[in-house]
Amino acid sequence: MELLDAVLLARIQFAFTIAFHIIFPGLSIGLAAYLAVLEGLWLKTGKPVYLAAFKYWLKIFSIIFGMGVVSGVVMSYQIGTNWSVFSDKTGPVLGPLMGYEVLSAFFLEAGFLGVMLFGMNKVGKGLHFFATLMVSIGTLMSAFWILSVNSWMQTPTGYAINEVGQFVVADWFEVIFNPSFPYRLAHMTTAAFLCTAFLVGGVGAWHLFKARKKGERNEVARLMFSMAMWMAALVAPLQLLIGDLHGLNTLEHQPAKVAAMEGNYQTQKGAPLYLFGMPNSETETVDYAIKIPKAASYILTHDPDGELIGLDQFPRDEWPNVPIVFWSFRIMLAIGMSMIAIGLWSLYLRARKKLYDSPMLLRVAIVFAPSGIIATLAGWFVTEVGRQPYTVYGLLKTVDSASPLDAPAVAVSLASFMIVYFIVFGAGVWYTMRLMTKRPSQVIEVDDDSQTTVFLSNRVASKSDGSTKEAE
Repeated sequence: MELLDAVLLARIQFAFTIAFHIIFPGLSIGLAAYLAVLEGLWLKTGKPVYLAAFKYWLKIFSIIFGMGVVSGVVMSYQIGTNWSVFSDKTGPVLGPLMGYEVLSAFFLEAGFLGVMLFGMNKVGKGLHFFATLMVSIGTLMSAFWILSVNSWMQTPTGYAINEVGQFVVADWFEVIFNPSFPYRLAHMTTAAFLCTAFLVGGVGAWHLFKARKKGERNEVARLMFSMAMWMAALVAPLQLLIGDLHGLNTLEHQPAKVAAMEGNYQTQKGAPLYLFGMPNSETETVDYAIKIPKAASYILTHDPDGELIGLDQFPRDEWPNVPIVFWSFRIMLAIGMSMIAIGLWSLYLRARKKLYDSPMLLRVAIVFAPSGIIATLAGWFVTEVGRQPYTVYGLLKTVDSASPLDAPAVAVSLASFMIVYFIVFGAGVWYTMRLMTKRPSQVIEVDDDSQTTVFLSNRVASKSDGSTKEAE
């Protein structure tokens, strides 16, 4: 224990807990919007398949939302215990922003969540849809404030430093809408939508596979899969464009991070794009490199002979962990390009009216169900590890932000968190996956004249007006 570093352990603990946490809010944002779209389409068209899909994902959303809230509470606890110096110095700026998130976004979500989850048979259709919309808007508002906080730590503006060394607000507009905030907000929310789309598409593909084996036609699974593939085809290319703009913004404000992403140790013109390689910070080279000449300069400067700043322009103790940033960026990018390819593939099959008849596409969709989660984590590692050695970029170092704790104390709390997280959240994830493997309710037309429809599951039958009764 005496050989361990307290700051390193605190960083590992924060990385561990936030890696768990970020998954759930991202899925909550995407699923809340998806549920609002499903309910809106049901109210507009009256087609029961939308209501069946809505009810299927509503329970899954509630569990994911709950795990996001619980894991988020832990983050606040850690900031106050392991990072008390950071809290003291940045509190006048970041404290109000976090308070705005609670007072606006969280209260909005909490106020309407009960109606959304349990009110379909108790309030009118319009009011229930309004509640679903408010929950969805609340998740987006939460992302707005949280990303404003994180973006300010990446590109701090609108601040002053008082006589005791605290950051204080000089201009609230510049604090909230700091230089990287618009790009970070667009990139993260789009990632949340894609993350949800591929999860929904993977679940839909799984049930389509099972239906094909039984010679059945699962309309709800077809709807899930179709909507997910539309999202992949339309939004994944948009995410590539947003990511490019975000990268150019990062190059302007955090050039050391971009240098680590590209494995660019030396400042040079016509920098190559490394597709594969092993960054070696000792020799300041990328070993076993597979590269495209001048491609990095072309992408980042739009000039094949453009100059890119390398890590040699920064003190060695201000370098981020190059291998982690380098490989995390490539994992994120590879998954993003694969998503675009899957979206284009689905468009081709859709045009040939064979979207649901390709076993290969269904298999790929199942494999890619967690791909959005992996890409989100990889992108977050690029963002946070690439900012090191600072908590507030260029102003407050991580080593100066930590609480004066002994390493054994931090090690015990880290071990405790790991045990509790794997038990509690492991059980939650396991139960959520169990729900995803259950077949969606079957839509059966009973009377075409009266437009009566029932949804049959193992336990209940649900009418199209939202009421339920025990199934025979």
